[in-house]
Amino acid sequence: MPIPLSAPDITEAEIAAVTAVLRTPHLSLGPELAAFEAAFAKYHRLAHAVAVSSGTAGLHMALLTLNIGEGDEVIVPSFAFIAVANAVLHIRATPVFADIDPVTLNLTPSTVEPLITPRTRAILVVHTFGIPADMHALRALATRHSLVIIEDACEAIGAELHQRRVGGFGDLSVFGFYPNKQITTGEGGAVLAHTQAHADRLRSLRNQGRIAYAADIVQSQKAVDWLHHPEIGFNYRLSDIACALGRVQLSRIGEILSLRRAAAERYYALLADIPGLQMPPLTLPGCTISWFVFVVRLPQTAHRASIQALLSDRAIATASYFAPIHQQPAWRDLIVQFQPHLPTTETLGSRTLALPFFTRIALSQQEQVASALRQALATQN
Repeated sequence: MPIPLSAPDITEAEIAAVTAVLRTPHLSLGPELAAFEAAFAKYHRLAHAVAVSSGTAGLHMALLTLNIGEGDEVIVPSFAFIAVANAVLHIRATPVFADIDPVTLNLTPSTVEPLITPRTRAILVVHTFGIPADMHALRALATRHSLVIIEDACEAIGAELHQRRVGGFGDLSVFGFYPNKQITTGEGGAVLAHTQAHADRLRSLRNQGRIAYAADIVQSQKAVDWLHHPEIGFNYRLSDIACALGRVQLSRIGEILSLRRAAAERYYALLADIPGLQMPPLTLPGCTISWFVFVVRLPQTAHRASIQALLSDRAIATASYFAPIHQQPAWRDLIVQFQPHLPTTETLGSRTLALPFFTRIALSQQEQVASALRQALATQN
């Protein structure tokens, strides 16, 4: 049977929760929204969580909530999903691409600080592939330069740095729940906030610029004009159907993360003897990794496209995470006047290969992947 790149882990509990919502009149802006937000904030030991339609929507709203806009610069990694740069462009700010650490694949003070200018307003830190970035050092850098930090933890729910969960370090922090993530709401995301003011602004932007928390309107029928819009907002709401799914998924997060770590450890045992193949770090000092994907680095002599084709012929899905954003067709013309020098990003961007990885991946499937990869690499020697 084909081995997919990813697969959500849905149980009867999630199906029952979603079905229960369908039997109520509250398909959106109802009690499941409030319950999911409360559970998500509690899990991260923060005061506020605002559920949104996607991680990308969360990034967009976070930037606006922190009053970043035209004329401002935001330092971002190029080795990341393209949404981190797109969101900055959507608010007419300028993304400035920084290089990454070759081990963690994350931004570091040494890659960020040389790029800071009088126009820099924020650092958008991605916890790449579920590996926590060095938030203590990056926060100290941001403080010295009076910058805000947005954490993109879309790939890293449950990851910890010195026993503190990621998402608690930034001025605002964004999560994503696409089906390939550790937990899913189908489509969806959330933004964590430390202050009531930020949470209120996020909820207004999410709901077409309305002042009131819309769930209160639905549940208590407060006398608020639904067509009163004090600011320009968006329809970035997350349905109660999605929130019910997410609430149950979150209740199982410990089991999910444990199974994914076990799958990562199995890959380590299966792939350790392949010459020239580099694997992601299994452990790092002070860090708990949340295993989002399993991305290896191919030998420098390997031809990635040929290897992917050979694996595809054996019904094994792979992906080349990540193609550097600054080299993407959509971005090449936009940065023609400023060509960033990102040697680590560009080198790794041409060598990384994501193998099939998901919560319920079986040992037999991983053995097939390892065998096929070993054979594919052998054909190029």
